[in-house]
Amino acid sequence: MRCISCGKDGAASILSVCADCIREKQISLEDVHKRVRSNLRLPGKPPKSQDGIRCNLCSNGCILGEGERSYCGLRKNINGEMVSKVSPEVALAYAYLDPLPTNCCAAWFCPGSSERGYNLAVFFYGCNFDCLFCQNYSHKDIDKAPKMKMNEFVKRVKSNEEIRCICYFGGSPEPQLPFALKASEEVLKTRKVRICWEWNGCGNPKLVEKASELSFKSGGIVKFDLKAFDPNMSIALSGVPNERAYKNFEMLADRYKEVITATTLLVPNYVDEKEVEKIAKFIADIDPEIPYSLLVFHPAFYMLDMPITPRKQVEECYKTAKRYLNKVNIGNKYLLL
Repeated sequence: MRCISCGKDGAASILSVCADCIREKQISLEDVHKRVRSNLRLPGKPPKSQDGIRCNLCSNGCILGEGERSYCGLRKNINGEMVSKVSPEVALAYAYLDPLPTNCCAAWFCPGSSERGYNLAVFFYGCNFDCLFCQNYSHKDIDKAPKMKMNEFVKRVKSNEEIRCICYFGGSPEPQLPFALKASEEVLKTRKVRICWEWNGCGNPKLVEKASELSFKSGGIVKFDLKAFDPNMSIALSGVPNERAYKNFEMLADRYKEVITATTLLVPNYVDEKEVEKIAKFIADIDPEIPYSLLVFHPAFYMLDMPITPRKQVEECYKTAKRYLNKVNIGNKYLLL
């Protein structure tokens, strides 16, 4: 549709404004996410109630007043107490065996992709973001989520010698990092398994660093999904700011640079070469050898009216990234027409 602000073609109907207006005019799209999330009984924005109970698992820093639910949907203030649907012992998640080599976002450079066996993919319910283009939006159906006990999960990994790696994704692991960390530590006590993470990167810095240490020791990968660089674009597409992701990325680069990588989904007309250039330059200022993958978009969730990323946009973004980085990949190439 046409942008309701400037009249330019190509705006997503859910947003109704174009990328340039989002970046330059700083148009508020808070009501968009409020409307999307109300159908799922999730708060439209991270609650910040005075004298509420604080959650510090991610950058949203929810402060829950009586009866309020956290942005991820996993926690609630009931009679002045934080009641959580998850814990270090129990997760809302399921796991499945994914034969190696797999279609993991890091498969194009990870040594584990050449091994034979299985990746145990762990899908967490709940997320600290609200991406309008979410490819795995079933994670929002928290009330129907299966429960996973930590001891049973660990037993499953230890009993199957063909499991070479564990990849935590979702949703995103941040709201359930205490479970994933404890489970991984228990597994690594007796087995050599690669521990990998696919996340938005906006978790509690101490937990993020601990998770990355496990990946470093086990030969795993830490993948940051750097969805946008412009703060207004991040809020428009994902509901919340993502500055913490960049801070965590820089933090890990000091100690665990060998295991970090980044991806960016090329949302048509929104995540363009302007966004990619700033992201690529940010990564290159740390180290131009850090791998970076550009993912081709396909319509999903509330952006079904958008096309697959046009080849021209993919080519322009790839050329832009290559000006700064030495290792750039295009993922989901099969989607290109």
